[in-house]
Parts: sequence; structure tokens; C-alpha cells
Amino acid sequence: MTSLIFDAHLDLSMNAMEWNRDIRLPLVEIRRRELGLTDKRDRTRNTVCLPEMRRARIGLCVATQIARYSGRFSKLPGWSSPEQAWAQTQGQLAWYRAMEECGELVQLRTRADVEAHAARWRAATDEEMARLPIGYLLSLEGADSILSWRHLEKSRADGLIAIGPVHYGPGIHGHGTDDQGELTSKGRELLKEMQRLGIILDVTHLCDESFWDALHHYSGPLWASHHNCRALANWNRQLAGDQIKAIIERGAVIGMAFDAIMMVHGWAHLRSKPEDFQLKMEKICEHIDHICQIAGNARHVGIGTDLDGGYGTEQTPMDLDSIADLHSLAAPLAARGYSPVDIDGIFSGNFLRFLGEHLP
Repeated sequence: MTSLIFDAHLDLSMNAMEWNRDIRLPLVEIRRRELGLTDKRDRTRNTVCLPEMRRARIGLCVATQIARYSGRFSKLPGWSSPEQAWAQTQGQLAWYRAMEECGELVQLRTRADVEAHAARWRAATDEEMARLPIGYLLSLEGADSILSWRHLEKSRADGLIAIGPVHYGPGIHGHGTDDQGELTSKGRELLKEMQRLGIILDVTHLCDESFWDALHHYSGPLWASHHNCRALANWNRQLAGDQIKAIIERGAVIGMAFDAIMMVHGWAHLRSKPEDFQLKMEKICEHIDHICQIAGNARHVGIGTDLDGGYGTEQTPMDLDSIADLHSLAAPLAARGYSPVDIDGIFSGNFLRFLGEHLP
């Protein structure tokens, strides 16, 4: 039987609300509806939809809310005020609720929810799986939209289980990818409130200084939902060796992302093509192996694809046309000496174990 997959990072609501994709439809139908559209560079190249997730047995995922604030002189895309960003995240939450109402998704909030849902998917036949709701845990990528601690408490009550304090560049709470600097005073307050409320810290996108500052000020559970290795893709977006070691020492799990720019050295954004590197999915096995060699075991790495996170097949391995292609990783991992237990842990078990330890 095909292994269950847990994907620790999917921007489902962003695709629905900003890309205007009805991800209940088959992949080919979504692509057909986007023919002739040029507003997004990845039109007709999407890889994620709910039918393909079911075909891959991706029965559980971490699904995001995402809306950054970009001030007047910022060169980064975003909303003109934190209040607009908050409103956008609430619109995304409304979409998740609509998907729950029509039986496509079910929200998971507790360890019992996760354990029961994973067991249900593992026991399902292919015919049953095609009708099962996909379980999602809610995460916030970039916390610019948190207007006050009252808003954070509301989000926690709505089922938010994890937060990445910043995204790209400077943010209200610290500094992210392609930026530098420690957390702001408000960022350190955010970590205190997150720890009080039992919210997981996602260290993804934190620049080096903010990363170490966050680990110093936060002693609760943390993970890196979609983060590859700097030794194999030399960009500050990736984790350096000492960061990987620190994450492992905290008992965390690192999700492997399938964005080509995060997989190889020397990718030129908006210019490079997967063919330029003859990039295949097997490359991610090198990132997996790098983490496992540092850890001394295979218990701290998982899947966090970030597929359709603002890009499509123009920026994925050549042999990844659909999220359902993830299962092709099993053979190259086995060829590298990973056991069936190791592979099951990488596909889902490691993140599920982490959630069992840290969810209420």
C-alpha cells in the first residue's frame, strides 16, 4: 500500500483566494481554465489540487494563512496596512471553513484529532480515499497581520497551531529572507505570547540573526516547515549546518521544499529553468541525507513541499508535474539505504510524532 504523506507547508487558501483557483477541480481542468491568463507567471503550471492530494495519499497537511504588510517604500508585494493583511487572513480562513462545510477539508486541532485522522487514512481503500476529507492544521506564514494579542488569541481559538514570525525582507516582528537583523521588541513579545498559548514556532524564513534571536527567546516547540540545506543551495533562505544542528537538538523536524531555487546552487530567479540543471526530484534526497547525517538518524526530516507557493512547474524538478509525484522518492531513498521505517517517517511519521508530542 502507498505510504501516507504529511505535507507541512501548502498555501491552499492563497491559491484559492489570490490565484482564483478552485482546487477541488482536477489538475488538468484548473490548467485549462488558466489558458491565456498572464497575471501570474505560473498560470497553467500548477501542481496542487485536492484530487491530486488524495491520489498521493496526502491525507494531512499544514495549510497556511499568508498576508504581509508592505510599507510605502517597500519593494516587496503586500498589503498597505496591517489591518488589510488581517482582513486577508480572515478571508482565507473563511475559505477553509467553506471547504469544511462541503466536506473537502476537516480541521485538526489536537493530538487526538491527528491520530484519529491519520489512522482513518491509513486504513482507507483507494475507493474510500477518493471521498475522504483532507485534514489540515492551520499555520500563519509571516505575522504582520497580528494586530494585537487579542487578535492572536482569536487566531489560536480558530485553531492556529504554528506561526512563522516573518516572511521575506523586513517585517513588523523581525527580519526574513534576504534581510538581516535580530527580532524587534514586538517580535520578542510575540514569542512570549506564542509560548503562553502553546503555538509552534516555525523558523522558516527567519534571517540568520533573527533565527538565533528567536531560539534564544523561545523555549517552546519549533519546526522548519519548508526549509532545505544551504550546503546544497547556497542562499540565505536555506539552513546552515549549525542551524540544522540547533533545530535537531530542540527535537524539531525540517520539511523538504520542492522549489528548484531551494534545491541547487546558482539558480537565477526568473531566468533559470529546471532543464539548465537537469534537476530531478532525486536531488531532494541529497538534502534529506545531509540532515540525516548531521542528526545521525532519519527522525528529523519530513516533507514540506511549498508547491504552488507562488510558482509552478517552471520552478520544480523536471519529473514533478503533480504533487502526486512525491511517491517517486521512495525508490531513490531505498537505494540510498533508508529502511521502510525511515521512509515512512520522512513521508509522514516524523511530523506526526512531533505533533503527538506537542499538540494539546
